[in-house]
Amino acid sequence: MKNYKITCAFSGTKYHGFQRQDNLPTVQGELEKAIYRLLGERVAINGCSRTDAGVHAKEFVFNVNLSTPIDCRGIKYGMNGLLPPDIAILSAEEAPDDFHARYCCKGKEYVYLIHNSETKSPFYADRMYRSWYPIDEKKLDRACRDFIGEHDFRAFCAAACDKEITVRRIFDFNVIRDGDVVKFTVSGDGFLYNMVRIMVGTLLFINDGKIAEDALPKILSSGDRTLAGKTVPPQGLYLSRVFY
Repeated sequence: MKNYKITCAFSGTKYHGFQRQDNLPTVQGELEKAIYRLLGERVAINGCSRTDAGVHAKEFVFNVNLSTPIDCRGIKYGMNGLLPPDIAILSAEEAPDDFHARYCCKGKEYVYLIHNSETKSPFYADRMYRSWYPIDEKKLDRACRDFIGEHDFRAFCAAACDKEITVRRIFDFNVIRDGDVVKFTVSGDGFLYNMVRIMVGTLLFINDGKIAEDALPKILSSGDRTLAGKTVPPQGLYLSRVFY
């Protein structure tokens, strides 16, 4: 029995998140099904994170214990031949026995994409959130810096969050524009339920003048979810990188 670290990417549009759910399509379910079809082994994989329905991943890491004699190249290409087109295995490698994709993770980077245009694009459907109201990316790039550092993010998580400890450290946050696409990139040691989507939604409220540009420190210290902005939709969110 060997422990494998496997990196995949997926479009989350058709799935009810990563984590397996009874009678619902999930990314974990498709991965475990592919492993069974390839190797005949029924396994439970360990994902680096949960993702909500509709959220995508450019880099998602999971580990799994297998007794297969097939090498890592065989695992990668064998699974890719069995997975649906919206899930891809990027790499597979042997890992130490004590490696766990979730518990060994040191941090993650998320990207949120907004198509900032009055005209919709058929190419961005289910891949970006569209906002027609003009976004001042320079203003938001200044404002988002207040998120950097260690803070209690209780005001920036959904009511369904089950974490008793809500303190997290944000390594970096920036907002840039590329044509009519505005890109929010945030990295940190961990994220609460809906935290990234609420942070982006709060920045959009700052853009719209509904929240003051200098209000983030006050909202953070308050711990009051009602003072923060909206939760933006999931289709613009990508798990971009995982740090070990």
